[in-house]
Amino acid sequence: MIEQIRNQFDLAWALADLHLSALSEGDFTWEPAPLVWTVHRDATGVWWPDWADTEPDPIPVPTIAWTTWHMLFWWSTTLAHVGGYPVPERAEIPWPGPEGCVMRIRQLSERWRELLVSLSDADLVVPSVFPWGEGSGRTVADTVLWLNVELTKNAAEIGQLRMLRAAV
Repeated sequence: MIEQIRNQFDLAWALADLHLSALSEGDFTWEPAPLVWTVHRDATGVWWPDWADTEPDPIPVPTIAWTTWHMLFWWSTTLAHVGGYPVPERAEIPWPGPEGCVMRIRQLSERWRELLVSLSDADLVVPSVFPWGEGSGRTVADTVLWLNVELTKNAAEIGQLRMLRAAV
């Protein structure tokens, strides 16, 4: 099964990289609606995302900047959980700006691919609590499959926002 998971990741990554490669600097912070989640610079110049601990209603439309930050967040967290590293807190993961976020996402992609290469089918049945929590009954296979779906979803969101911006 691990070989199929690797192939699925390669397909999801090809879609993501297609859209990431086409981004221009202005695409990142373009706001497609009045209610958005985006990123903001603090007094020191560091970019931080909008965030709420409970999902607001209505849900804000994320900008590409926010979506790429979110990719950095969930991918860093997942790598830590599956790889057995200390898990970073959300507030420890700033957005690196339009000049650095695509490079950082590509680095995470390379780290994820290396992790997938190191996994065997036996590793896939090990219990995993992320992103579901304790007692979920989920496995490493569930986690890596979830990441592939999350990557595909975020790639589609970025592509749609990029195309909408080009159309208006």
